[in-house]
Amino acid sequence: MAVYTDVDDTALAAFLGDYALGDLLSFKGIAEGVENSNFLLETTRGRFILTLFEKRVASADLPFFIGLMDHLAAAGLSCPTPIHGRDGKALRRLADRPAVIVSFLTGISPRRPNVAQCASVGTALARLHRAGEGFSIRRANALSVAGWHRLVDDCKAMADTVKPGLAETITGEFAHLERHWPKHLPSGVIHADLFPDNVFFMGDDVSGLIDFYFACDDFYAYDLAICLNAWCFEPDGAFNATKAMALSRAYVAERPLSRDEVAALPLLCRGAALRFLLTRLYDWLNQVPGALVRPKDPLEYFTKLRFHAAAPGPETYGLALD
Repeated sequence: MAVYTDVDDTALAAFLGDYALGDLLSFKGIAEGVENSNFLLETTRGRFILTLFEKRVASADLPFFIGLMDHLAAAGLSCPTPIHGRDGKALRRLADRPAVIVSFLTGISPRRPNVAQCASVGTALARLHRAGEGFSIRRANALSVAGWHRLVDDCKAMADTVKPGLAETITGEFAHLERHWPKHLPSGVIHADLFPDNVFFMGDDVSGLIDFYFACDDFYAYDLAICLNAWCFEPDGAFNATKAMALSRAYVAERPLSRDEVAALPLLCRGAALRFLLTRLYDWLNQVPGALVRPKDPLEYFTKLRFHAAAPGPETYGLALD
């Protein structure tokens, strides 16, 4: 269960006293999520999510995350809206942690997305990129190429204990990507972690996007590449070209890609696969005894990395250069 910090009744009552949310009806931890402690809060005014930010989230980044959700919600995107207290503040402290209450979104996260849902995600991602325009706070992507360098250094000594030859793969892939990574593509606010468990659906339609705590400024097409990795591979590791075409073309229908973005897509997909391989590998090699959350298998992204490295061009993902 992804609750790292307990909240006692007295502290919770004092915390809620700063809000006009009515009387508390129920309060329970939420199993989903691996970065923060999350709770479902129900009051006489409705349902809300309470998040306590754990140490992996830098306090200095919290105004960006909270301001971004306010900005996106004001632009019409369905996402958690921070609840501001009686004094107008959304960010507070609870149980010696930074804490925020956000609105509750309805919907279901699919375990195995279908083609129509992949298309809906493509549309939703493009709308997120549009909605983020004009947001004034900036946050660099700490998990872009410069961040991969540190992760490679931290992981390569023990990588072969996970898979023989893995150290050579990650060092070689990093060297290739660092050498060829694009420098000038359209950029702005991206989600950077839009996996199926961060998207809610009503049927085949997206009803909400959640968990903006990896959001940052980077290439829009890189965010698309992350989604292609997250949504378009089957449980056996096979790439589903139909899902990729549906997702990519739905995105392009909402926000057209430049020729340079289309040309860079295979490399961006390769980079996104390396990013998640490295972060998962780091967590796998640095497990904390007794931890309640089991790290995800890094080799899922080794398979994806190999696929993208062999991709002949953007047509692999349903797009073509004009």
